[in-house]
Amino acid sequence: MAYPMDLPECLRLLPEETMGVMRRLEWLGRRRMQGTLTGKHSSPDKGISVEFAEHRSYAPGDDPRTLDWRVIARSDRNVVRQFIEETNLRATLAVDVSGSMGYTGASAAKLDGHVLSKLAYAKYLAAALAYLFIKQGDSAGLVTFDRKPLDFVRAASRPSQVRRILEVLDRVRPGADTDAAAVLHDVAERIPRRGLVVLISDLFDDPERIIAALHHFDFRQHELVVFHLLAEEELSFPFSGYQQFRDLEQTVPTLRIDPQALRAGYLERVGKFVRAIEGACGKLRADYVPVNTSQPLRQTLLRYIGRRMHAKRSS
Repeated sequence: MAYPMDLPECLRLLPEETMGVMRRLEWLGRRRMQGTLTGKHSSPDKGISVEFAEHRSYAPGDDPRTLDWRVIARSDRNVVRQFIEETNLRATLAVDVSGSMGYTGASAAKLDGHVLSKLAYAKYLAAALAYLFIKQGDSAGLVTFDRKPLDFVRAASRPSQVRRILEVLDRVRPGADTDAAAVLHDVAERIPRRGLVVLISDLFDDPERIIAALHHFDFRQHELVVFHLLAEEELSFPFSGYQQFRDLEQTVPTLRIDPQALRAGYLERVGKFVRAIEGACGKLRADYVPVNTSQPLRQTLLRYIGRRMHAKRSS
């Protein structure tokens, strides 16, 4: 696709292929959210809305219009109706930019003419979600991290927030080794209200520490969605013949090994790792979204958000 010469580089993270999909989608919150604007998501606070919550006894100063005359007629008790207030959603996108996210692989999908590394895939995915949240009047923020938080953009709903997030995403490059668990604990504490946290990462860290960090989000009453990005080669280990393997996070030296001798053990460990993260998400009622970076981004967005929209409307 040809872009105007004066188009800012960061806006290329929202190619027409992605925009065409996102214009047809919407994100509906599942847990009750706390926000500052009136919106489409249920809030833990009570106000005036279409969803009834409960009755309580009338107190001097209450609006007489909230009196429930049917209950009063039946029970001779003065009660008022309370409703669930609707609010805007506050979403924080947590994007892993550690060294291992720089892996591309021969099977990686293309977008806008570029072969996507895991990091590039994560950047396009985060950009699309930020656009979606802001488009529907919600708030979006961003955290990038490797062994520590690198950028922290607080959630906001103004239209200019999309470009601010895109500018941060555009300049990030694969960083150092990861300490995802420690960073996620920090992120859980820094988000001030219950909201939505979207984690985009390969989660290459001790799975027990990662799972403990995911529990922290649940403790803080955030809704959690985990996009687990892995390349096809990381999932199937298709290599043959002696190969040189380089550690992208530079924690161990380059190794020359026979992949066939290691394949069975490697696949067993990867399968155990994926099942552990998926199982933990299930127990936490968090959405676990496995993403093979050989699959087109458009397909990933339609599959997950479309299914989420259908499930919410059917409930």
